[in-house]
Amino acid sequence: MAVGERIRLSDVALRAGVSVATASKALNGTGRMTPETRQRVQRVADELGFRPNAMARALISRRTFTVGLLTNDTYGRFTLPVMAGVSEALVDEGVSVFLCSIEDDPALGRVHLDAMLDKQVDGIISTGKRIDKRLPVDLSGLPVPVVYAFTQAPDDAVTLVSDDAQGAREACQWLVGLGRTNIVHITGPETFVSARDRAGAFREVLGERGRVLHGEWSETWGHQAIARLWDEKRARPDGIFCGNDQIARGVIDALRERGVQVPSDVSVVGFDNWEILAAATRPPLTSVDMNLKALGREAGRLILALSEGKQLEPGIRKLPCSLVVRQSCGGLTAD
Repeated sequence: MAVGERIRLSDVALRAGVSVATASKALNGTGRMTPETRQRVQRVADELGFRPNAMARALISRRTFTVGLLTNDTYGRFTLPVMAGVSEALVDEGVSVFLCSIEDDPALGRVHLDAMLDKQVDGIISTGKRIDKRLPVDLSGLPVPVVYAFTQAPDDAVTLVSDDAQGAREACQWLVGLGRTNIVHITGPETFVSARDRAGAFREVLGERGRVLHGEWSETWGHQAIARLWDEKRARPDGIFCGNDQIARGVIDALRERGVQVPSDVSVVGFDNWEILAAATRPPLTSVDMNLKALGREAGRLILALSEGKQLEPGIRKLPCSLVVRQSCGGLTAD
């Protein structure tokens, strides 16, 4: 066989000692044969570097083995980890993922959606930058299944979101477990569902003594909130739970400027576990991880199931968050 020549299914069949039909069924996971035969064919295919012809595979299965991913998260803060998880879930199934950013432009959204439908994708995953706002493009009534991840969706859709309340509850319980008694929640705008859910969980744990300050999702707001708290004539907090890592970064910087030691004087927890930011904070920031990559893997699994004709119960599925403990409130290392 010449160097660079494409390996054909007949080459695999000849080397494995089976018919072409048997080799095809073995590699597609269909047909009746002994496990030893199926494994032998698969092993030979791997050894020869056989790659199925995508066009032939699509004609046989009536699928294109492609999935579209639409997002308005142009910065990629939330979409990129979701995309990584989707790709992980689908790569071993031979499915490719096409990412299209539509910003907040309905016309651009329609252009990308039409292009995906023209390419006959097997399904579409819609993802965004907040769970209470839809993408500016109508995905209802499409000829392909749609899964929504980290974005608002119709009631009859399959939707995946991180469990903000559970993550916030775990963060607050951690601070209480450290012996902190005067804990304040500094978070984003109350117009965001995520901010309300996290604040609600904070109040569940802290009760009447829990104080919530709403502002922007920014380091600047973190600075301003600390200035307000330290200027007040009341007991200063010994624990602060922040609505995101940017606010937490501003909080820690503002505390350091006032000579307040973190975590010995005040323990600080963020939300999002934006690792670039959390690891660079001094001290490194304890934060709630929304596990967006795991959310992406689940979205990939679900869109694959729907594209294969399986029925799934519609509704919102909340995936658990996890607390990543670093030095800002009790962790011994930055990891």
